[in-house]
Amino acid sequence: MAPRVQEGMLQYWDVYKEKNPNPSELRGLQKEELVLLTHGDSVDKVADGFKVVAQSGNIIAGIANESKKLYGAQFHPEVSLTVNGKMILKNFLYDIAGCSGTFTVENRELQCIQDIKDRVGSSKVLVLLSGGVDSTVCTALLNRALNREQVIAVHIDNGFMRKRESQSVEEALKKLGIQVKVVNAAHSFYNGTTTLPISDEDRTPRKRISKTLNMTTSPEEKRKIIGDTFVKIANEVIGEMNLKPEEVFLAQGTLRPDLIESASLVASGKAEVIKTHHNDTELIRKLREEGKVIEPLKDFHKDEVRVLGRELGLPEELVSRHPFPGPGLAIRVICAEEPYVCKDFPETNNILKIVADFSASVKKPHTLLQRVKACTSEEDQEKLMQITSLHSLNAFLLPIKTVGVQGDCRSYSYVCGISSKDAPHWESLMFLARLIPRMCHNINRVVYVFGPPVKEPPTDVTPTFLTTGVLSTLRQADFEAHNILRESGYAGKISQMPIILTPLHFDRDPLQKQPSCQRSVVIRPFITSDFMTGIAATPGNEVPEEVVLKMVAEIKKIPGISRVMYDLTSKPPGTTEWE
Repeated sequence: MAPRVQEGMLQYWDVYKEKNPNPSELRGLQKEELVLLTHGDSVDKVADGFKVVAQSGNIIAGIANESKKLYGAQFHPEVSLTVNGKMILKNFLYDIAGCSGTFTVENRELQCIQDIKDRVGSSKVLVLLSGGVDSTVCTALLNRALNREQVIAVHIDNGFMRKRESQSVEEALKKLGIQVKVVNAAHSFYNGTTTLPISDEDRTPRKRISKTLNMTTSPEEKRKIIGDTFVKIANEVIGEMNLKPEEVFLAQGTLRPDLIESASLVASGKAEVIKTHHNDTELIRKLREEGKVIEPLKDFHKDEVRVLGRELGLPEELVSRHPFPGPGLAIRVICAEEPYVCKDFPETNNILKIVADFSASVKKPHTLLQRVKACTSEEDQEKLMQITSLHSLNAFLLPIKTVGVQGDCRSYSYVCGISSKDAPHWESLMFLARLIPRMCHNINRVVYVFGPPVKEPPTDVTPTFLTTGVLSTLRQADFEAHNILRESGYAGKISQMPIILTPLHFDRDPLQKQPSCQRSVVIRPFITSDFMTGIAATPGNEVPEEVVLKMVAEIKKIPGISRVMYDLTSKPPGTTEWE
């Protein structure tokens, strides 16, 4: 397997600095910078007239032709994981390209309003309103552009909302003067289906009907069913209001990252599907082709939408609200009928054992030890020695899979669990969470398991589907965790905090062959400014450890909960959501 590196040190060549002591695109930067590297492609040969200006190890990360003012980057300067990426972009836009920076959010607001007027004319628009910042800003734009009677705001309760969420949404929107029709459609969603392609040897396009939502375990099927059901319910609302479907537009708060991750042609013709967003299913794409979908925010990112919301006069409590996905809790339940255990499971587990006990493993030569050494630097190995000599850790695979992104492509694979005898040393755990997916590409997520050391990791799963009982358990865990975060005053420090229910039952004696009947919860506090990349919040840093421990204690009181885990993974390799 070719190595993929998610992040590395961007190193400027000394020889280039000597010849060009102040290169314009690198002005103000250090000799070494932390960046998010791109490793789906690589540069083998540099064209005549170009010089390599940055590299990570042997990987070419930046080239320049100063005389022609042409520059290339093999990393992502636009994301927050590239620490000084904004400075690189600023150098290029202002110093090299000569841009003036007069195109403001206010300009974009006026452009959005004009586009809406031109598209809609005197027709009506049905906007699906979740109550989150994206759909609310979308509705505010529609109300600014059109007459109030043209905008039909509908909040669809899909049965996957948080505790008392729909009631809160309705009350908050009424305070803004937005009259919203609330539709309780939980039954329709639970029993919803979608059409899926059938792979055929002769490549004849055929389709099949999926399982109902409450019986499927596939994350992609979940998202597609939910997206299609939203459209079906919207059409039912149009019928109930005696409107002609051909005269009504469907409006969504779709953002550019949604389209990129769904590999929509609206955003890119080259992107890989990371996950199909509910607002970019095949049915939505068909309506979009017919010109029936209004998406005024499709060129915006989350931080820009928040700025736009403030410009539109929306209250800060709404603008700064933690994102909550359209599919809601449905994609925060890891559904499974059987464990995910492939032929690489035993070998990967052995590699994890070597990593978790590296200081002892180096004394016992092993072929897998050489593999670990081959894909780690001397600095990494020194750090591993230090960590494993000070802390008693064990690391193991969990028999479930979650969605991730590695090498700019979708991954759908294992979760690594780590437990310890000692109290968690978060800095060391965060280091391991960065290192492990870099060594084992079949792992895209690393979690810390609270409680005593895990002696016998689970090898099977508790059969789990989107049933009302399962959803009630997650809803209560989500309520407890967010309540504690709000009361602590640290909600504003965290960008998003998904709470996930997994089908894992720990601490069973394998000799007694007890059936797996409990589930475990994951807490995922996440820090991001661009909502495309980000890092896990470190307890004791972005959030007090006592706040996290209080969440763990309260969640453990919920009947049927086996253990509580903490997601340590940055994005990439793990997506913000687990599905």
